[in-house]
Amino acid sequence: MEEKNQKHLPWFGIGKILPYLGKVRKKILIMVFFGLVGSAMDIILPLFQRYALDYFVRGGVFDTLLMFTAAYLAVIGVAACSNYISCALATIIEMGVNRELRQKGFEHLQTLSFSYFNRNSVGYIHARLMSDTGRIGGLVSWTLVDGIWRISYLIGSIGVMLWMNWRLAGMVLLILPLLAVLFSVFQRRLIRVNREVREVNSRITSNFNEGITGAKTIKSLAIEEEIADRFTGETKTMRQKSVQASRLRGLFAGTMNFASSVALAIVLWKGGYIAAEQVGTFSVFMSYAEGMMEPLRWLVDIISDLITTQVNIERFTNLMAVKSDVVDTPSVVEKYGDTLNPKKENWEPIRGDIEFRDVTFHYPDGEENVLEHFSLKIPFGTHLAIVGETGAGKSTLVNLVCRFFEPTEGQILIDGRDARERSQLWLHSAIGYVLQTPHLFSGTIRENLLMGKEDATEEEIREAIRAVSAEGVIEHLDKGLDTDVGEGGDLLSTGEKQLISFARAVLADPRILILDEATASVDTMTEAKIQEAMERITVGRTCLMIAHRLSTVRNADLILVVQDGKIVEQGTHRELLGKKGYYYDLYTRQYEDEATAKILA
Repeated sequence: MEEKNQKHLPWFGIGKILPYLGKVRKKILIMVFFGLVGSAMDIILPLFQRYALDYFVRGGVFDTLLMFTAAYLAVIGVAACSNYISCALATIIEMGVNRELRQKGFEHLQTLSFSYFNRNSVGYIHARLMSDTGRIGGLVSWTLVDGIWRISYLIGSIGVMLWMNWRLAGMVLLILPLLAVLFSVFQRRLIRVNREVREVNSRITSNFNEGITGAKTIKSLAIEEEIADRFTGETKTMRQKSVQASRLRGLFAGTMNFASSVALAIVLWKGGYIAAEQVGTFSVFMSYAEGMMEPLRWLVDIISDLITTQVNIERFTNLMAVKSDVVDTPSVVEKYGDTLNPKKENWEPIRGDIEFRDVTFHYPDGEENVLEHFSLKIPFGTHLAIVGETGAGKSTLVNLVCRFFEPTEGQILIDGRDARERSQLWLHSAIGYVLQTPHLFSGTIRENLLMGKEDATEEEIREAIRAVSAEGVIEHLDKGLDTDVGEGGDLLSTGEKQLISFARAVLADPRILILDEATASVDTMTEAKIQEAMERITVGRTCLMIAHRLSTVRNADLILVVQDGKIVEQGTHRELLGKKGYYYDLYTRQYEDEATAKILA
């Protein structure tokens, strides 16, 4: 995970999020301006109090009362309007920043390779895009507008006090070095504890997500107690870390509040000597000294919040700094576009010829080569099958063809050109991929099919459904194509989801079709439908089929046999049986198991 090498960030890491604030910078400047105006009005108000005491109370002069009243009401009105505008802008800015950060984060996730998602859980990623961005949005809006008002009020009050009586003001300001020392003592401890809190929160989110998405598995395994214990353990850790953070914050706040209260005591002690001669000045000092306590208390809280939010900034910016293992070169992006901004007008048509040329490969988190100097030509229209036992590494070749991973050495050629010479999206647009565990998006069947080809006509949709023998499934649903599939397609059976997933791939009319154990998790009748459909839809396409059931690959043009991550045999079904090697053992063992199962049934 990306937080292993975190360091203390200057200015609480705020500088690292400035590049994401471009769309709200003008609003932030306006908010800051009105915050300063509001603060200036609040600084001016105690001076009216001084004037009233010196002229109206002590002097008994009322000739300026009307002008005084008008000016006083004007200042209050300007303060109210300024505060309203700055608060309204804070709300707009918070929403804008949240949207921008989440949009940028989501777009960045679309560019990352599979290895990132293999290393990080859904809850881990979700916490960064939702929880962390929410805290950052609050920092840039409400924390900023509060900070502008309170800090400017503090500085303005000090300036006025120095102007009115620099000796008394100097005694009050002696408290500031003490505040700086206390801040430096507590800062690092609070950063460390709050970082631990956020990390535990990420794990809780992950466990919560797994508890929901894996509800069926949890119930079927009767492990509710174990899952609950794990969740309880994480929440107990969260409570301990949160209490530790709260104690530190409480100690910090109490110490700082004590120091700020000393300022008021100094005014009461020394200010009494000037009260008799300068009642108005003493009153102003009392107002400012008391008024300074609120900004000082706020500074205590906001420094703690900034320390906490620094962790959120670290986590989000670290996510944005993650680089994909597979990246298009600048020249390729310039010509073909990227994942989110394709330049389809420059895309060449894809025929579907594939070639592995002296390819060596190992996974980013592994050291042992899975492929070594492997070469293979797969002409357009070839039906290639990749077989082996579960966990043998059958997906490696497919991952390389799809550019989910890059070769460590050598080249993958598509239509005679290195795949890296053109964009990832160019290649992915020509690939239809049917997964072993099909995934449908929330919405209707029609909406899911249109993700294969967004401008498909009704006839094209119907033709794709007929091509995979799924018309019977659609007809038996109450709303047909407009039936809602639920989250992840959970309102449909696995077989129904697989057929719709198959139809979605076919609707895109891909030049390269990949079937990743497409019949492994379906019933016998659905498997028969898919097998029948495969005979039709693989014609005129390059087809790569990962298979566990060897009965499904007998008609393949070429079969690659994988064992322990290595290709140990290749040839046609007949040739491999004739060798009486590993494939022969797999096939005969499967055949015997299937025959035994039929007899027992």
